[in-house]
Amino acid sequence: FMTKDPQTATSTTKRNQLEHILKNNDIHHIPILDSNGVVIDLITKALLEQRESYDNQVFLMAGGLGSRLGKLTKNTPKPLLKIGGKPILETIIENFVEQGFRDITISVNYKKEMIKDYFKDGSDFGANIKYIDEEKRLGTCGSLSLLDKKPKLPFFVMNADLLTKTDFVRILEFHNSHNSLATMALRKYEIQIPYGVVETYAEEVIALKEKPVEQYFINAGIYILEPDAIDYIPNNEYFDMTQLFSQLLEFKQTVSSYPIDAYWLDIGRLNELEQANNEYDKLFEV
Repeated sequence: FMTKDPQTATSTTKRNQLEHILKNNDIHHIPILDSNGVVIDLITKALLEQRESYDNQVFLMAGGLGSRLGKLTKNTPKPLLKIGGKPILETIIENFVEQGFRDITISVNYKKEMIKDYFKDGSDFGANIKYIDEEKRLGTCGSLSLLDKKPKLPFFVMNADLLTKTDFVRILEFHNSHNSLATMALRKYEIQIPYGVVETYAEEVIALKEKPVEQYFINAGIYILEPDAIDYIPNNEYFDMTQLFSQLLEFKQTVSSYPIDAYWLDIGRLNELEQANNEYDKLFEV
């Protein structure tokens, strides 16, 4: 049978709102629509219950200087710069909590007390937050070497300057199904060559392409690591995640890639910060 006025939601509808719709209307399914009103997903009551809580830890790398943002980060660490009226890092934490990941550790260095004073133990944000204090800058994964003990489960590592609608549960499910030591989320990136490109063989012209668009996959700054991946990180040294993945490949370890097609923006420059503020309201509920 067909429902005349079905209950629907969008990709920006939060989990607690979905639960409210299902409960108040005594239904077990709700279609997710895109901006054109086309069904792109189906959320069920059972799926929401499955997503309620995960024991996998989340490590957020928030120790960078944010120097490309100039004077904005002179007195404020980049993770506390506001987008949509709240710090970037707060939106990241909300997204993880919304999807059932509440065990969060923030790695801090530059103006770390401001970050710790804002988030404290995380209870105001529905999370359990701990901190790794970097006495010196340790890159995007070096601070993991300072952990007293390894996580028991695969864990997330994410840069603290990303605005994204990524489904973290799906990345975790993908990782768990691929028997990899590490998974890197990728984002498709397009570059248009502003000239006509000529293909040649020896001295012969064999093809012409007018201002072609080249596509590449770039590192999206979101990762899942198995606990044993920490063994490849040098102790208390500056070490970036790209170095870790190169190390894993050198030692013939299996690493996977997960392409994300959800909204994603790396906030490293002033124009990206402005773009994020312009797009925030239509992507996230303020």
